[in-house]
Amino acid sequence: MHLSDFDFDLPEGLIATRPARPRSSARLMLADGAAPPRDLTVADLPGLLRPGDRLVLNDTRVLPARLQGSRTRATPQGPATAAVEVTLLAPTPRATWSALAKPLRKLAEGEEIRFAAGLSALVTRIADGRCELAFNLTGPAFDAALEVAGDMPLPPYIAALRAPDEADRADYQTVWARTPGAVAAPTASLHFDDTLLKALAQRGVETTHVTLHVGAGTFLPVKVDDVSQHRMHAEWGEITPRAADEIKATKRAGGRVIPVGTTALRLIESAARGGSVTPWSGPTDIFIRPGFRFHATDGLMTNFHLPRSTLLMLVSALMGQDRIRALYAHAIAQGYRFFSYGDASLLFPERAP
Repeated sequence: MHLSDFDFDLPEGLIATRPARPRSSARLMLADGAAPPRDLTVADLPGLLRPGDRLVLNDTRVLPARLQGSRTRATPQGPATAAVEVTLLAPTPRATWSALAKPLRKLAEGEEIRFAAGLSALVTRIADGRCELAFNLTGPAFDAALEVAGDMPLPPYIAALRAPDEADRADYQTVWARTPGAVAAPTASLHFDDTLLKALAQRGVETTHVTLHVGAGTFLPVKVDDVSQHRMHAEWGEITPRAADEIKATKRAGGRVIPVGTTALRLIESAARGGSVTPWSGPTDIFIRPGFRFHATDGLMTNFHLPRSTLLMLVSALMGQDRIRALYAHAIAQGYRFFSYGDASLLFPERAP
């Protein structure tokens, strides 16, 4: 398979920069087996699922990981201050944070960057296009300062069109987010609100929470033509014994297991390589592309993904490449909104994956 096999033309006007309001009013394309796609809304979801089906929800919480700071250096003309933008990626075993910085080439190890709310950091290492930062605050004090000083780390394709603002603090967070650690949202879950969750429960649809801390690597482009040579970024996840038991119980009872979002799917399939989902904790770099054998997933609710991306390869693995090409052509023709704040699809493969 070549990278060009996963390419398509997307009009820029279909890139969503704000979510639908209310959340569940977003459009939903149902693709059930080989049947023609149906154009619905997310609010229709309870009627599309069966009592005993189980939605798997990622409960990661997005950090306000984008920081605007400044550094100051002594010059013959006096102190010179320059702006620095930092996006936190993940904590390291060295009690520092791995981060992206702009402009990285003008930073120096040992330099201090000052942010708002009394937050500052020393640059301890620069390598591989990233830096490591040692902050002056830790624990709850760091969390509180980050909430004040940071902005939501909107994806590059939104950030290129507008800056993050106060509305994104709620919009780019799921209503059930509870475990801090992500620098990108599990975006299919952004369509859910309390009204929809209540309707699903009344329908008899079960839910299970898992955690996968989505990293900025989810937006990294694939740079190799032979997609089998691509190496995925690792992300930390956890499936508790209770969550694993709930998923297995649904399988035994004949219900369908439907992850909401590719992050939840990647996690449960990482934990199901032995044939069924087992408790899991640790990093996963699973790469799901056509030819992958699914063990846990019966369907998927997901947004519409970037051309030439690993997420497009994932949905192609579930539904088949030709089917996904046809579905995306339909979505474009019907004016569906794409990417993180865009509309959704509910995908059921023609045969059990």
